[in-house]
Amino acid sequence: MPALGMSHVAFCVRDMEKSLAFYQAALGFRVLNDRRQDTTTGGLPHVYKHRRATRRQVTLAYGEGDARPQLVITEHPGEPPDGEPIKLDQIGISHVSFTVPSVAQLTQQLLAKGYKTSGPPDAFKDQAGRVRTVFFFDPDGILVQFDESN
Repeated sequence: MPALGMSHVAFCVRDMEKSLAFYQAALGFRVLNDRRQDTTTGGLPHVYKHRRATRRQVTLAYGEGDARPQLVITEHPGEPPDGEPIKLDQIGISHVSFTVPSVAQLTQQLLAKGYKTSGPPDAFKDQAGRVRTVFFFDPDGILVQFDESN
């Protein structure tokens, strides 16, 4: 059966409020759902590496309506997460990427807010000398790529 589309990308964060400041305040995502969930019953214990008591799960979307794909950010209040963000040459989901109207404008805005790029902001110049791609780190060090729309 063919896939009909992508519904969401999910990742775990250390500090939900810092992550929301990045994805919601800096990038314009809006919260669709913010809930707490018991992770000790049902199917959830089978998809965790470590036993967890609860999770806070926030679903974010961009644009108007019920935009897809959505971001689902998980935090385990009172329980430290396990692991570190990965890079492009490691197994797993290495980054999320978004199309934006202007990479240069977004780069200036994010740098002004104190967010860090993964390297020089102008490292991805195209043949015409324009920067059409940039990688930033979110508050947890997860790579977030921005590509300029054509």
